[in-house]
Amino acid sequence: MSHPLRTHIEAVSKLTDEEFDHILSHFTPVKLKKHSSLVREGDLVKHEYFVLKGCLRSYITDNTGKEFTYQFAVETWWISEREAFMKHTPASTAIECLEDCQLLALSYEDREKLGRELWKYEHYLAVKSNMGYVALQKRLQLMIMGSAKERFENFVHQYPHLYNRIPKTHIASYLGVSRETISRLYRK
Repeated sequence: MSHPLRTHIEAVSKLTDEEFDHILSHFTPVKLKKHSSLVREGDLVKHEYFVLKGCLRSYITDNTGKEFTYQFAVETWWISEREAFMKHTPASTAIECLEDCQLLALSYEDREKLGRELWKYEHYLAVKSNMGYVALQKRLQLMIMGSAKERFENFVHQYPHLYNRIPKTHIASYLGVSRETISRLYRK
């Protein structure tokens, strides 16, 4: 059976065994328990993470202590505090494990090195970045123009495998609605 990271990259760029082994050699395995913090606000973020197993969420906290979920990540998804990782600045969001997690960590330096050495990896990053940007743009459009019902239905349609896996409180904060709204919409 193919390695999940290889399968993910090969959806964009086919690799030889040697190329994949070279790519994988730049990653470090990380295991974290449920409720662990991967990134805390203010941290310097030295890695981005490919999820092998588990579920994480990225969130920001306002000055009243209210949390707003920014992103979820499950198997074969990437997660990091992107701005802090790319710009080498302190993290403005936090990332926590909602389940026990197995991740592959890639440093900024190794990411850049792989991109220089292997055009297939650079191409993979470009395609995935563009797809991520499109998804973020659609989410933003829905947050601006969509009703709570439309945002909820879109989430359930787009991520049916996440709805029963993630606490409804976090889904509500991701959609910008109350926990009660989620319960009401789910009953319908």
